[in-house]
Amino acid sequence: MRTYLQINPKDNVAVALAPLSAGTAIELDGISLTLSEDIPQGHKFALKQIPEGGQVIKYGCPIGIAKEEILPGQWVHIHNIKTGLGDLLTYTYDRKVTETAPTEERFFQGFRRADGRAAVRNELWIIPTVGCVNNIATAIEKKAQSLVTGTVEAVAAFPHPYGCSQMGDDQEHTRQVLADLINHPNAGGVLVLGLGCENSGIDVLKNYIGDYDPNRVKFLVCQESEDEISDAMDLLKELAAYAGQFHREPISCSELVIGMKCGGSDGLSGITANPTVGAFSDLLISKGGTTILTEVPEMFGAETQLMDRCETEELFHQTVDLINDFKEYFTSHGQTIYENPSPGNKKGGISTLEDKSMGCTQKSGTAPVRGVLAYGERVKEKGLNLLSAPGNDLVASTALAAAGAHIVLFTTGRGTPFASPVPTVKISTNNRLYEKKQNWIDFNCGTLVEGGTLTELRDRFFDYIISVASGELVKSEKAGFHDMAIFKQGVTL
Repeated sequence: MRTYLQINPKDNVAVALAPLSAGTAIELDGISLTLSEDIPQGHKFALKQIPEGGQVIKYGCPIGIAKEEILPGQWVHIHNIKTGLGDLLTYTYDRKVTETAPTEERFFQGFRRADGRAAVRNELWIIPTVGCVNNIATAIEKKAQSLVTGTVEAVAAFPHPYGCSQMGDDQEHTRQVLADLINHPNAGGVLVLGLGCENSGIDVLKNYIGDYDPNRVKFLVCQESEDEISDAMDLLKELAAYAGQFHREPISCSELVIGMKCGGSDGLSGITANPTVGAFSDLLISKGGTTILTEVPEMFGAETQLMDRCETEELFHQTVDLINDFKEYFTSHGQTIYENPSPGNKKGGISTLEDKSMGCTQKSGTAPVRGVLAYGERVKEKGLNLLSAPGNDLVASTALAAAGAHIVLFTTGRGTPFASPVPTVKISTNNRLYEKKQNWIDFNCGTLVEGGTLTELRDRFFDYIISVASGELVKSEKAGFHDMAIFKQGVTL
């Protein structure tokens, strides 16, 4: 088993794939050194002398600046490295031509909706228009579990605190995301639950929903009902009868839309799980499918790699705006743009935002960027898309679902039990996490450091995602978790 790795020949640091003790002799491509201190798993150590003010290189790119002289064999982390990033930058379009050659078609067992769209689940969703009816929605969900029968696979409510006392774009985004979820194909039937006096009431929300099938989407205004739970159950029974008519059938993987997100990253994220997801993305795109990468603040420092893969100059400029608009969002609230890695990230070996971002963007694979989406916008282009959303796990995963993702892939070095409105696959970066939290983790990429190839792991992971798309429940679904969160961006009245 390998115990350390130099990711790129240009790197002046290596990563410990297992805990390494002070005094360990390192032999790597003609470099001989002895570790001067203990190096935790996922953390970095210097291969060469790095002067104060010198660049620390990982993934072949700068990930920070040395705060002091760092000698070969020393631990490289937040105590002796800082970000090298600035604020708003000027970018130049330097397209790197990348192509994904077509591969053999694959199929999953999914649901074909009346409007022709594909789905991987057949659930009944209860969508509140406003937080005031959250408890009612949750009570209805509990009472309606008897409707989970036949091909109806779940009944889930999605409480949230918004829908009223909002202004401007903040209110518009709430309405758009709620409408996106109402229109999501994984919901075979949807009950939209309103209060009756909110800003984003049902009559307003219908303008965002657009044309809908009254057999699939039904509405209830609680203030207009004598017994809203009884009336809701009557409507859900009608929805269950409608949704129960759908059955799984073979559907081409070219119709799959997969969201990609990471959280609680560690030093192995960019070596094991994220590259596996990137290889999966390329493979799905080669079969005509679609992937969506989000968490814009975790692109900072690696954004030019995505910009250079934009298929057109227009997409390049949209990506520049994607990055700079988020930076301006930070500064408009008086926040530091580059103070991103969380305590868990740092404990796992992530030292700077560049370090995290270079690992994060591994999930995008090598395919060209074919679409750039605003928050709340639904995917239109097949292939790799970039989506505007923050790094927060639940907010970003909900945004992926709202954009049209059937499934969200979530890589993690720390673990988390959360779910999103769609199946959320937890992918561990290291063996220890997988062994400890098997009630959370669905797939382990930590084995990559022990041997085998990325291609072999990618193929096994692709087969697993086909099984999830065909109905295999992920761990959070087995636990009965269905979560959502909307991006709060404005004042509350």
